[in-house]
Amino acid sequence: MTPDDILARVLHRDGLILVLDKPWGVAVHRGPKGGASLEDSFDALRFGLPRNPALAHRLDRETSGCLVLGRHHKALEKLGKLFKQGKIAKTYWAIVEGGPEADEGLIDKPLGRQDPDRGWWMKIDEAGQPSQTRWRVLGRGSLESKPVAWLEMAPLTGRTHQLRVHAASEGWPIWGDSVYGARAPVGPRLHLHARRVEIPLGPAKSSIVVEAPPPPHMAQALAACGFST
Repeated sequence: MTPDDILARVLHRDGLILVLDKPWGVAVHRGPKGGASLEDSFDALRFGLPRNPALAHRLDRETSGCLVLGRHHKALEKLGKLFKQGKIAKTYWAIVEGGPEADEGLIDKPLGRQDPDRGWWMKIDEAGQPSQTRWRVLGRGSLESKPVAWLEMAPLTGRTHQLRVHAASEGWPIWGDSVYGARAPVGPRLHLHARRVEIPLGPAKSSIVVEAPPPPHMAQALAACGFST
């Protein structure tokens, strides 16, 4: 990304924190095999500080939306503690195939790795880590002549691929999920978006609340489920 590209994606900036609108299809950091990543553009986000900001958490390559950065070491320490303690509230939007019968609910299923030799693919595993996702239906519709639902999903724990595995385990995988759904790798883009993040900074300060606009590739599905700008 060019400096102008990444600067245009800054949703929030203060002395401690930056929140970016991460685009779909870009890795947040360079993987073991190398390749381009969002971190490559962080030099443009110093805003006068001597060092680049750094990631306070991660989003999958295929997930768009709110990504939190710490601007210096003390900020990263504070954010790390808040994420670890589950005090930073994250809300995602997802378009799922079919959809739940109920209008809201809680998925409480532990997760573990599918295979130590297959990277970070996950599965429901009774011996795995506790994992909870709260969800509610925001709208229902049809996409490519198939029923879909627009969900708000809030992970109460922070496991790898948690929302994707939980949704698929309920029988309504996220639209375009080529790993946990029924779509081939050449199918549509993953319809999962980190819509909102709420960061509490202390009892004497108001929480930072940031929302990211939905990405263009989700526009058609969201409109089919009743969303309008």
